[in-house]
Amino acid sequence: MEQQLTPMMQQYMETKKQYPDCILFYRLGDFYEMFFEDALTASKVLEITLTGKNCGLEEKAPMCGVPHHALDAYLNKMVSSGYKVAICEQMEDPATTKGIVRREVIRIVTPGTNLNMQALEEGKNNYIMSIVYFPDKIGVSFADVTTGEYRLTEMTDTKRLMDEIAKLLPVEIICNDAFMVSDIDMDTLKNRLGITVYNIDSWYFEEASCHKTLQEHFHISSVKGLGLDDFATGTIAAGALLQYLYETQKISLSHITHLDPYINSKYMLLDSSTRRNLELCETMREKQKRGTLLWILDKTKTAMGARMLRNYIEQPLIGLDEIILRQDAVSELCKAPMERDEIREYLGAVYDLERLLAKISYKSVNPRDMIAFRNSLKMLPFIRLLLGKFEDTLLHTIYEEIDALEDICQKIEAAIVEEPPISTRDGGIIKEGYDADIDRLRSAKTKGKTWLAEMEATERERTGIKNLRIKYNKVFGYYLEVTNSYKNLVPEDYTRKQTLANAERYTTPRLKELEDMILNAEDKLYTLEYDAFAALRDEIDQNLDRVQKTARAVAQLDVYASLSFVAERNHYVCPQVNTKGIINIKGGRHPVVEKMIENDMFIDNDTFLDNKKNCISIITGPNMAGKSTYMRQVALIVLMAQVGSFVPAKSAEIGIVDRIFTRVGASDDLASGQSTFMIEMNEVANILRNATADSLLILDEIGRGTSTFDGLSIAWAVIEHISNKKLLGAKTLFATHYHELTELEGRMNNVNNYCIAVKEKGDDIVFLRKIVRGGADKSYGIQVAKLAGVPDMVIDRAKEIVGQLSDNDIIEKIQTIVGVGEQRSERKTPIHYEDVDLEQMSLFDTVTDQDIIEELKGLDISNMTPLDAMNTLYGLQNKLKNRW
Repeated sequence: MEQQLTPMMQQYMETKKQYPDCILFYRLGDFYEMFFEDALTASKVLEITLTGKNCGLEEKAPMCGVPHHALDAYLNKMVSSGYKVAICEQMEDPATTKGIVRREVIRIVTPGTNLNMQALEEGKNNYIMSIVYFPDKIGVSFADVTTGEYRLTEMTDTKRLMDEIAKLLPVEIICNDAFMVSDIDMDTLKNRLGITVYNIDSWYFEEASCHKTLQEHFHISSVKGLGLDDFATGTIAAGALLQYLYETQKISLSHITHLDPYINSKYMLLDSSTRRNLELCETMREKQKRGTLLWILDKTKTAMGARMLRNYIEQPLIGLDEIILRQDAVSELCKAPMERDEIREYLGAVYDLERLLAKISYKSVNPRDMIAFRNSLKMLPFIRLLLGKFEDTLLHTIYEEIDALEDICQKIEAAIVEEPPISTRDGGIIKEGYDADIDRLRSAKTKGKTWLAEMEATERERTGIKNLRIKYNKVFGYYLEVTNSYKNLVPEDYTRKQTLANAERYTTPRLKELEDMILNAEDKLYTLEYDAFAALRDEIDQNLDRVQKTARAVAQLDVYASLSFVAERNHYVCPQVNTKGIINIKGGRHPVVEKMIENDMFIDNDTFLDNKKNCISIITGPNMAGKSTYMRQVALIVLMAQVGSFVPAKSAEIGIVDRIFTRVGASDDLASGQSTFMIEMNEVANILRNATADSLLILDEIGRGTSTFDGLSIAWAVIEHISNKKLLGAKTLFATHYHELTELEGRMNNVNNYCIAVKEKGDDIVFLRKIVRGGADKSYGIQVAKLAGVPDMVIDRAKEIVGQLSDNDIIEKIQTIVGVGEQRSERKTPIHYEDVDLEQMSLFDTVTDQDIIEELKGLDISNMTPLDAMNTLYGLQNKLKNRW
């Protein structure tokens, strides 16, 4: 077929053969054209007109195209639709080239290598991840080519891998074939998480080539120089990723200066369900930032700081010393609000230095970027001056890591005009006085006529030829014209160019020089300006390490200043972090919900959990009363503390937890054929298998997705399992509508009952939002239905039915199963909250001696069976143990 094609189309087909998996954007003049199958695909995705082109075949080749100046917009649309795009540029000037212009693919753009800053979220990394899957170990490496971040780790199971993917949310994954046939759900990756997955050729993952690529990139003789001895599989993943980036980006990637290994055990483990349920960085429904913990804490001034804060929230620390270091930095900034706010003001003028460096490395930086860079650098001395006043260890380290970069700032200041154009090819970039040749050419462009008039006057005076003229035409250019009457006065240094009937035309070396300067000034000027700009860009590229180090330090400072600002504005306190496993929160508040409620109406609550007598809190109360909010609040306060943030409370002691698990709500997963109950049980299984005694569990309505007996039995068994220190013994908040579970307080010495206070007014209820000791005596479901606007007819009928059902209460059957005496059930009395001052209510009111004495007095021993007596005695004994 190729023999029939035109020469240009033959060139196209040869290029396309090299990149069969890409949509080829082929530069023709002012357009990027696509042909054949690529044209059919691109016309649909980009919604552009499909035409045809004569290519030497019987039928026209399908063709479509986009203007070169609009490349970024169309490129982003293709890439976000999951396509790879190969950009083929003209490498020669068509005006000066005979025959076919040489063309080359200069870059392959994929979702993980998209550099279009308008298409990227500035506060979020654009990660590409490499995964090499072996039966006994999984290597993971990821990079952000827009910032130069490059890291690796290892894990042993796909569950941990999915948690890592959920944390990082890469836009693109490259992997070996074994990963594609592993037990990872590809549908979840591609459709739920929106990740583009490519399994690449096996040679990318050959250990020798991976090591060689890393050694050449970092200029070392062995990968041992990178400190990767304990990450053999992760090193393969990192090497494969770097090779892939070289293949697609076709540049030196000089801005990737470090490869940082990390261990997952350094951070709190948060699975995808927990991240979703706690709404750390996006809400469950709208997938928006507003309404998340990130929305509350992110008052950063720079894009770099915003990305770093997101990473902090996604991976809280579990090391006590590191947490305290962060707390101390935030605390020190809180003590100097004026200096902190002044620092924040300077930070507000700092550009995204990390992504700017990537543009410098890719040679895509424009003159206006340079001015933004210069303006950012001008802020650094002021930031350092203010930061130098702080004595905190971490802040002092940041101070030392911030390089004022005054030499780079001065060079940009000297070279680039204040308001340059965007294009690097249209001149008007370089300041006067920076380069003598540029100044001369610029003068030639603007002062050429003046120079010619001056030369004409000089030559008249020198030669005595009064009617000498300097003229111009397109054939001979500039020349000196002398009439025949003055021919005898023409000096020897004049060279004849043309003879006319009544005049002679001459040139001189000086006139030739002026001609070259004037006629070629613009082209030469633009070329020299571009060369000067490129030299400045390359000089900055040689200082990437300095700028990157400063950018990371500025991002850290921005994060701590943001956390300090939020703590002060929202009245947070510094939590006392411990390793004793004690969580003691006084007056805790939900950081997000309190901001969504007007007039400071949020009701705070206390919490006390430990690994001894207060391990499990069973929380009962009606729907809408605030159980889920309260439990999420506790989890978020713990997480915030381990991020290094202050927390919304009057005081807080936070025992470090290694993991937070949540089982909160569910909806049918019709796409994968999973029901609410199946999803719930999967999550419960995951929690019971992976939680440790140092974990925090948030369990809401376990067992509600099936029949009452089955659901209650499962919930009961789950609590028994968690409470057993030999099996688990994790700190747990367990919300339920199964009031029968409150019986466990007497059976297990580390289970305690709490409920949400509700005030009844006739058939109506008022939610008091306060957590108090004791179990709720009813669910108030009918009252909640009435609040929701269910018709009165339905409400009345529901009351009749509930009365009938109450006569055959399930509690009796449950008591028979588990051996709880009837007398205990009969003794339960409701709490009359209208008689209680809720502000004085303590979450941890304990049973007094008098309470136990009164209970003993009330026992009807003559009507108790031996089993009833034993159970009652056991319950009283546990109450006494709980007090001590």
